[in-house]
Amino acid sequence: MACMRTLAHIGIPVSEKPSKATYLPDSKLYITDPADTKNNLEFLYFDPDCPMPDLIKKSTHIAYMVDDIDAELSNAKVLVPPFVPLPGVKAAFIEEDGIPIELMQNIK
Repeated sequence: MACMRTLAHIGIPVSEKPSKATYLPDSKLYITDPADTKNNLEFLYFDPDCPMPDLIKKSTHIAYMVDDIDAELSNAKVLVPPFVPLPGVKAAFIEEDGIPIELMQNIK
């Protein structure tokens, strides 16, 4: 059975820290709220010592909400294993078609 993906946002790395951003200390990353834009864009600013792979730091990514992140990660090329960036959300990054894909799942 194929897993269902619903577009969550498009993430775009930026070279300057956005004025209105949330800091994720474990990831050493600032993110904006996609709901603040008409096109559901998330802007990301990475600290110089951010541990994320270069592909994520330098490429636009597409994020999807999924029902079962573990099923989605099965046989995937995992860039960043599951983590909890915000309360109630589990996320992971994979590579598909040469670009980073963020998978997100609501958790309790």
